[in-house]
Amino acid sequence: MASQAAVVAVDITDKITKAASTLPPGELIMDPKMDSAVDDPHDELGELYDVKRELLPDEVLGIMDQLLCHEMAWHLGYPLSQTLFTCVYIEEILMPAPESINQADFIRNAPPNSGRPMLSEILRAYCVGVLKTCSFVARRIKGESYYEEEDFVSNTYNRTLLDSIDLEDILDCLENAMSLVGSLTDPLPSEVAEALNARLMLRDAFLRAVVASEDTADHSGIREAWTRANEALVRFKSTTSVPVTKVADSFSIKIQQKLASTMPPRPIVKLSFTEATGHLTRLLEDGLKAVDITDYSDPHSLLGLIFNDMVILGNKSMRQVLDDDFSMLIMSWSVLLDRSYDEVEAVHDPRFQIAQHMEKFRQKAAPIYFEIPRVLCLNKCRVRRTLVHLVREWDYLHGEAEQLDQTLSQLTGEEPSMISLPGNAPMPMLSLPLSSWACLHKLRLMNWIVQLGFELDVYQNDELASMYWYLNYLSKQRYQLLERAKAFVDVYARKPRSQRRVQADPRVIESLAFLRFSIIETAIIWDLSDGLTCLYTALLRLKLIKPPPRPYSTDELRYELRMRPFSAIGVPETIPYQLFKESVEQIDVPTDELLEKAAKAAASARKSLEAVSKFDPALTFSGMGYKAWLDGAKNALKSCIAMSVVAASLRKMVEAAGPDGEIKAKVEIPEASRAYHEWWIVPKVIPL
Repeated sequence: MASQAAVVAVDITDKITKAASTLPPGELIMDPKMDSAVDDPHDELGELYDVKRELLPDEVLGIMDQLLCHEMAWHLGYPLSQTLFTCVYIEEILMPAPESINQADFIRNAPPNSGRPMLSEILRAYCVGVLKTCSFVARRIKGESYYEEEDFVSNTYNRTLLDSIDLEDILDCLENAMSLVGSLTDPLPSEVAEALNARLMLRDAFLRAVVASEDTADHSGIREAWTRANEALVRFKSTTSVPVTKVADSFSIKIQQKLASTMPPRPIVKLSFTEATGHLTRLLEDGLKAVDITDYSDPHSLLGLIFNDMVILGNKSMRQVLDDDFSMLIMSWSVLLDRSYDEVEAVHDPRFQIAQHMEKFRQKAAPIYFEIPRVLCLNKCRVRRTLVHLVREWDYLHGEAEQLDQTLSQLTGEEPSMISLPGNAPMPMLSLPLSSWACLHKLRLMNWIVQLGFELDVYQNDELASMYWYLNYLSKQRYQLLERAKAFVDVYARKPRSQRRVQADPRVIESLAFLRFSIIETAIIWDLSDGLTCLYTALLRLKLIKPPPRPYSTDELRYELRMRPFSAIGVPETIPYQLFKESVEQIDVPTDELLEKAAKAAASARKSLEAVSKFDPALTFSGMGYKAWLDGAKNALKSCIAMSVVAASLRKMVEAAGPDGEIKAKVEIPEASRAYHEWWIVPKVIPL
């Protein structure tokens, strides 16, 4: 206690402050990345760049193009702090926050009759057009499912993006700017005036297209707006040869010090003009294509635009889409879809109970069913990760559907039908419609997860044989279930007219067409995966593919890792490792027979692909995606041809091998992006 009382406290704050003031900024921390004030904190933007300076026409064009590059970089996922908010003109417009269109200007409180340059007014209109477009885009994205910081950065750093300023005022500002350009045609060269006008027209059309997309019920208005935006883009591209001058000083990293952010300054994102226009082109083209989704024909050609108000595309109820899917896959003939049952009010009437059970099932199925097109709108890596979680939800639904099928079969008084499946004698079966429907969707998701693994180069070269075998196993399961579903529809279709529900006949015809196409498509996957399994197994035997050293891993552990996405799935069950290994290696099959099997599988897939490629577009059930589907079919056909060539050349090498059986060749396995088809990775065998 005595020693503590002897301590005398001395205030050295003034001494430390005085000593530190003699050091240059950043000297104390010694790392500029950790000191956001490493630059002179007394610098003001006005001292860095004068927004009142008179600009030349080529400088205005340069600033406009640079703003476009920053806007597209923001769309690609970079924050505003490293893109648009680095522009001095944008900063002066936004701070202090403008309350009217007159205040939305980088020259504030200009004296009347000050003779403001017209080019400055044109640039100002372009800037407010950019900000208002970003305002609508940010609001729309925030209302959807997205991953903050990964897909899109919504932080506006306490700026408002002109949210409170009326849209009509912004559009009028752009119109006035275009009129100003018209009045400058005499002093300006015609090509420069056209370049300015094209940029303003593109800005106006892009803003109108984004705004039009807010009204999802006005399909014609959306289509017209995006069509005009694409036309404006063509006009803009025709003027990109006009020389422009970049004004580097008009963009500054120092502005980040003024933003409401805890992050230290980061470099300005520099997206090239070519990359920016390429992204804008894809954006506008996709915006126009997305409107075609409003031409709903069936659930399997529906690609997206699912809204939260239980209505799809503004005119289709979720029940209608679900019932369409039930009908196409499994229940086109079933009384379970009879809407007249909804009107029955007697609680003990089986029809009332059927309607109640079906409605409960729809409510359980709807969230995960409509999650599928939402997931497919994500990037491919996240699609695969999200599907892994989604497939488990489908497995739970499958289990509940199995129990419900038993109840519904009793309520409908369904009698077993004699069903003949390929390779099996006819036997009595119940249709089990709901569990079959859930299982078909679940198997399709499992297929996609494995196929995306090939597309994303997830698997090692020595794992390709085993993963193609597993894909083959899944496709067999789905093929058999599709055949079973089609058999029940065939049984109903062969009944006399007096025993059929006439109102269901159109649905039965559509269902048969869809099931035939799905069976062929699944058979193609079966053949291609079977062929590639045999081909890669042969390459492993011939030691043309050698597993890398893995001191901390075993084949069984890697198998558990690859099967982890499906470990919780009840049907189909995970295959024991030993059985899986034996099925892949096919030890009892000679190498030349393996290669022959690969060639036959490739020939079978090729025949099927050539047939479906000639189908009427309506029979492919691809809707607006027909061109993409056809391109995929043609690329798969190229993979079949390549597989046949590789199998044939390997067989010749095996026959010509010496007593030691050594093959003098090397194998190159292309990345998925360089293969004929990203799901069918065909190796190249090069003789030495």
